[in-house]
Amino acid sequence: MRMEGALDLAGWGVVAGRVLLGSLFLIGGIHHAFIFEQVAKMMEANGIRQARILLAIASVFQVAAAACLMAGILVAPAALGLAGFTVVASVLMLDFWNSSGPERDGKLRQIQSNLSILGGLVLAAATA
Repeated sequence: MRMEGALDLAGWGVVAGRVLLGSLFLIGGIHHAFIFEQVAKMMEANGIRQARILLAIASVFQVAAAACLMAGILVAPAALGLAGFTVVASVLMLDFWNSSGPERDGKLRQIQSNLSILGGLVLAAATA
C-alpha cells in the first residue's frame, strides 16, 4: 500500500544510482588529466596506436557522458556509450589471457567489476 506524499524510493533510487554510477566515470575521466602520460604509456604497451589522442578523446567522452548520466540528460545514449567504452577499454587494457600469476588475478577481478558496472549501465539505459 502506497501512502500519498510518501518518498518515491524507486524514483530516488534510479537518480541516486545514476549519480553514483556516473561519478565513477566522471572521476576517472578527470583523473586521466593528472596521470595522462602514465596511462598513455600503458596503452602503448598494450599495442594501442595514437594512445595520447585516443586517451584525450576517451577522457573527454567519459566526463561528458558521465555528466549527462548524472544530470538525467540523454541518459540512455550516455549509459550505452559508457557501456561500449567499458567493453572496449576492458578488452584492450585487461588482457588477462596474456598474463599470469597475481597480474592475471588482478585483471580478472577488474573484468568482474566491469561486468557489474555494465549491469548498472544497462539498468540506467533501460530505466531512462
